[in-house]
Amino acid sequence: MREKRATSEEDAPASEEHPERKARTEASGTKHYDGHRERLKGRFAEQGPDSLADYELLELVLFRSIPRKDVKPIAKALLARFGSLGEVLNAPRRLLTEIEGVKDAVALDLSIVAAVNQRAMRSAVKKREVLSSWSAVIDYCTAAMAHEPREQFRILFLDKKNALIADEVQGRGTVDHTPVYPREVVRRALELNATALILVHNHPSGDPTPSRADIEMTRMIETTAKPLGISLHDHVIVGKNGHASLRGLKLI
Repeated sequence: MREKRATSEEDAPASEEHPERKARTEASGTKHYDGHRERLKGRFAEQGPDSLADYELLELVLFRSIPRKDVKPIAKALLARFGSLGEVLNAPRRLLTEIEGVKDAVALDLSIVAAVNQRAMRSAVKKREVLSSWSAVIDYCTAAMAHEPREQFRILFLDKKNALIADEVQGRGTVDHTPVYPREVVRRALELNATALILVHNHPSGDPTPSRADIEMTRMIETTAKPLGISLHDHVIVGKNGHASLRGLKLI
């Protein structure tokens, strides 16, 4: 005898969720994460960013990229994988998409947030006399370079009032070396009519301690630039674990 077909929600087999029940479950889930989003936005608006944990700030960013899904597990997975907000925002997009729930569009949005942050910091440096806003310089260089997987050599070219003329990446190298040519550095300074320099490079290892090669290269640039009326204010090394100033360490 043919089995009687289930005609009510209660009679429906467990493996085949009834459409009405499924719709109510989905609506309940949507209502839950919509409420969470509004509460989180409200706390940010009323109490500021310091009231939120790192994963919650990351959730606020992900809300716009992933509009109809609970993003808390994704935010926590990103932080667990990369270690910090800065490393999440600066991670290569191909690695971001290895996290479940992170598609190409989400990875691109995170990269855009990082780029906006760096551009804002650079604008703050440009509008000030550099040596009087040293913390802004360090913040900008850290945001721009600390999370790079390879070494970069950057030069801040200054005028006679120590205002920023140009900020240029002069070289990119390997995980532990970037070739630098003192005469090329000085030639570029003369082209820009710069009277002072700040050298910056990163250590992808995270440890900003200057190497012997770093110190020797810095002294060569200073020796080459000085007779031409170009001062070397400092050489700063940035890493994920902080920064080091060769001037502050009395190495130049």
